[in-house]
Amino acid sequence: MSELKNEMIHLLANYGHVGFTFVACIFVGLGGGIVLDQKVFNGRTAPWFTFIGLAFGIAAGFKTLLQILWRVKDKNDRKDDRGLSDK
Repeated sequence: MSELKNEMIHLLANYGHVGFTFVACIFVGLGGGIVLDQKVFNGRTAPWFTFIGLAFGIAAGFKTLLQILWRVKDKNDRKDDRGLSDK
């Protein structure tokens, strides 16, 4: 496979991983909040746990997003360092 195709597949995999992980974190937090609201309040009051779960899901999504971006940045920095030392 050519180098360009390899790079495109790698980039698509990275972006797909970021998007899927971000959305999954939000849905897990939201789902957990909905379940807690049904168990604790029996749906009789404002959905406080839903809002809290959504906030935690969004925070977890951003945390995971930043971890992935830092890992890719560190990997690219190490790759650049090896390239500079060969010259």
